[in-house]
Amino acid sequence: MGIISAKAQIIAGDADWGTFLGVITQATAIGGVILFSFIASWVFGREYADRTISDLLALPTPRSYIVLAKFILVFLWSAMLIVIIYLIGSAVGAAIHLPYGSAEVIFKGTQTLAITALLTMALAFPVAFVACAGRGYLAPMGFAIFMVILAQIIAAVGWGEYFAWSIPALYAGMAGPAYAEIGVPSFAILILTSILGVLGTFAWWNYADQT
Repeated sequence: MGIISAKAQIIAGDADWGTFLGVITQATAIGGVILFSFIASWVFGREYADRTISDLLALPTPRSYIVLAKFILVFLWSAMLIVIIYLIGSAVGAAIHLPYGSAEVIFKGTQTLAITALLTMALAFPVAFVACAGRGYLAPMGFAIFMVILAQIIAAVGWGEYFAWSIPALYAGMAGPAYAEIGVPSFAILILTSILGVLGTFAWWNYADQT
C-alpha cells in the first residue's frame, strides 16, 4: 500500500478514490478515442475489407436500417466495455482499500466517468463515416490516431475547448481543474461533429456509388 500510495502521489496526487476514478476517467478520454474508433472501424469497415459489402447491400433490408443497427451495436459494445472497466477498477480500488470512498465521492467520480465516456463514444460516429468513405478499417484508424495527436497540439495552444477531440480530455480534468469547466459551446461542437458523422454515414450508404 505504501508503494502504491507513493507512486499515485507522484503521478496523479493522493491515493484515494477521487484520484483513482479521475485517472480512469482521463484514461477513458484518451484511450477511449482509439478503442471506440477501433470498434466503429471494424463494424463499418469489415465488409469492405472482406469484399462482402455487395452481399449486404443486396439484402431486402433498407440500408438505413443496416446503418442504424451498426450504430446501435457500436454504442452498446463501447458502453459494455466502459462498464467492465468501471467494475474492474472498482474491484481493484476496494481490494487495495483506497481511502475516502464516501458515497458523494464515488457518485461524482462515476458521473464524470459516464459523461466522459459518452462524449468519447460520440466521437466514434465520424470515424464510421471515414470507414465507409475509405472502404476499410485502416483509414479510419489512421484518422482516429491523427485526431488524438492533433487534439493534444490544439489543447496545448489553448484552443482545445473548440476542437471536438480535445473536449473529453479537458472535461475529464487532464489539463487541470481550471480547464475542466468547459461551456455549452464545447458540448455543442462535439455533438454537432457526432451528428455530422452520423448523417454523413447515412448519406454515404444511401447515395454513394456502391458498385
